[in-house]
Amino acid sequence: MKPKLSLVTLGVADLERSREFYGALGWVHMDSASDQVVFFELDGVVLSLYPRTALAADAGIDSVGSGFSGITLAHNEPSAAAADRAFDEFVAAGATVIKPMTSTSWGGYSGYVADPDGHLWEVAHNPFDDWT
Repeated sequence: MKPKLSLVTLGVADLERSREFYGALGWVHMDSASDQVVFFELDGVVLSLYPRTALAADAGIDSVGSGFSGITLAHNEPSAAAADRAFDEFVAAGATVIKPMTSTSWGGYSGYVADPDGHLWEVAHNPFDDWT
């Protein structure tokens, strides 16, 4: 199998609110044949927004859950200053600050925000690898 991540789908409580949040980051949603899902083409992967209850039903699991889901998403920038700017853009779009930008134990620089549904985004600068 080719190692590849094609699509990340976030289960959301309010599809329009989430579309507006990611749109406020300057991300342009793709045309879709359905108004029940929103797609954003990112650099090499597609971010999909889908109603949480429908996503859970599709997977055959209960949609009720709380606490840490065990998954974070990451947005990497080429410098600490660029990471600060991206972090500020997330906050301006309506993200909740979970952990302010700070130097990390592994020698990088990062912070965490949550989107309107609590999905965690790490905003980071990794001085050892260029993942931008």
